[in-house]
Amino acid sequence: MKKTLIMLLAFTALFSCKENEKQEQPEQEEKQNIDPVSNEALESAVIYEANIRQYSQEGTFDAFTKDIPQLKELGVKVIWLMPIYPISMKNRKATGDLSVEDIEDPEERKKYLGSYYAISDYTEVNPEFGNFEDFEELVETAHENDMYVILDWVANHTGWDHKWIEEKPEYYHKNEDGEVTDPINPATGESWGWTDVAHLNFENQELHKAMGEEMKFWVEKYDVDGFRADVAGEVPTEFWEGIVPQLKDIKPVFMLAESEDKDLFENAFDMGYNWEGHHIMNEIAQGKQTAEDWDEYMQKIDTTYQDDDYLMNFVTNHDENSWNGTVKERMGDASETMMALTYTLPGMPLIYSGQEYDMDKRLLFFEKDTIPKEKGKVWPLLEKLGKLKNENKALHGAKEAASYENIDTSEEEKVLAFKREKDGAELIYIANMNDEKTSFSIQLNGSFEDYLSGETIEISEDKNIDLEPWQYFILINN
Repeated sequence: MKKTLIMLLAFTALFSCKENEKQEQPEQEEKQNIDPVSNEALESAVIYEANIRQYSQEGTFDAFTKDIPQLKELGVKVIWLMPIYPISMKNRKATGDLSVEDIEDPEERKKYLGSYYAISDYTEVNPEFGNFEDFEELVETAHENDMYVILDWVANHTGWDHKWIEEKPEYYHKNEDGEVTDPINPATGESWGWTDVAHLNFENQELHKAMGEEMKFWVEKYDVDGFRADVAGEVPTEFWEGIVPQLKDIKPVFMLAESEDKDLFENAFDMGYNWEGHHIMNEIAQGKQTAEDWDEYMQKIDTTYQDDDYLMNFVTNHDENSWNGTVKERMGDASETMMALTYTLPGMPLIYSGQEYDMDKRLLFFEKDTIPKEKGKVWPLLEKLGKLKNENKALHGAKEAASYENIDTSEEEKVLAFKREKDGAELIYIANMNDEKTSFSIQLNGSFEDYLSGETIEISEDKNIDLEPWQYFILINN
């Protein structure tokens, strides 16, 4: 009995010792598959906007994750995930001015999935997309393929089911009757029409802290690499300037603002939206503006932005596609010319889900839809443009961007021509920006390679160039 007791005590001591060793052993560092976010990486980046709901028939994280290696073929270095959080049911948008509460048929009601931007919980994932393990696998797969992942962050408003409405009503804007309101246009005093969301009030400093903790959750626990801020200019700059340094204390992050407000770039955001440039592209394609108008725009932004500010260039995104029309609807025969332009400008080019598959339909916003998945003309073009963006310093577009210099032509209203240059690398974009054949001379001499065709092109100031409607060249050092 005594011998048994001694053995039992020895076993207990040994087990206790092992447990102490286990507790004292430091946690194994997580495997790091990608270098931290840096300007060097962003200079040559292409960004991809992933609409998880509509990306596949399944509409899941897993269905998107398996395609991430393919996106690398397009030169993608940043994946922006549209909101991945649970969506509020209360006041959920249905069709027209109706909400789901107005739909009597329960089966009909089920098809209305609501706006991604009406969030009921900032620190959960939408169960329609999968679970946290699925999300974690998405991030890990992206990192293994040298891509950063940023989340769409909606700080301006929550859905009506968010717990803060009951627990922290002081976080919200209220009307004179003390009722929480949807976002109001300050210029008119009327609703913007976003009736499925409740407007947060950042005059409350406690909200700053609470919202910041929700953002830090994703960086600390799931290793995300930054955020795209929805309607960033509607949220006080003070909030962004307070939270971004806290995020960067955890790890380097990339911040994209859905805004062109200059003050946002001083201490908070890396990149903004080139909304004005996008609208000019649309109008040039529609014959309402000219190449000369584009030149004036570039001169303007050169003097109004800081030297290290940069913008995201695009021919489509989720708003443009669903509400204003497909690329073909808005840009017609100029579509390819404008897409190539987004890659050759200073800044970062965007690919929106389906664009790479020649998508020519407006995706439903509140219901399930699916992008096409058959490669056509656009995929191989994006491959070539992505490779050029990734590898040619003349297309660096972030805080140390290549220079941009307009090249004079004899047809300034019809022809857009400019040169990009950095560290000895040069690239020239020349495009006929109208729907008629144009003959012109250009202040340029030399022998160049047409990047897309591989042909050699000789150009001299005393010899006219003839371009078909919307024809363009991307010329590189021969």
